[in-house]
Amino acid sequence: MADNARAKRLADLIREVVAQKLQRGIKDPRLGSHVTITDTRVTGDLREATVFYTVYGDDEERAAVAAGLESAKGVLRSAVGQAAGVKFTPTLTFVADALPDTAKTIEDLLDKAHQSDEKVREVSAGAAYAGEADPYKKPGEDDETDDAAE
Repeated sequence: MADNARAKRLADLIREVVAQKLQRGIKDPRLGSHVTITDTRVTGDLREATVFYTVYGDDEERAAVAAGLESAKGVLRSAVGQAAGVKFTPTLTFVADALPDTAKTIEDLLDKAHQSDEKVREVSAGAAYAGEADPYKKPGEDDETDDAAE
């Protein structure tokens, strides 16, 4: 079992090699400049690597990039093996990163909350207090009301 530092170094190397190879070495038109390698994780035994990527485009482009990465998997694994110099080159699995979709969902929720806050501000602009403007008792007020009650 390898230590975590070695797995982290190998993951960083895999991310760099795959990104460089996609940018310069792969001639597949499906793998254009709109593919970004976001993260790489390697198992503790250094046998399997998961490469996370994002694609800026519609669903059709995402499907094309996924197919392109699957077809280029062998070439990319060979490049990783040459650069890493390890006894066993890890198998590569490509997974579309959900980070952009999650960020868009959060932005939409924040916009909805901002619009709701604006509506509340508009409704409360001309509103008056339900009771007195200052509902808190002052230190001298209790004595006066007690004296009047007696």
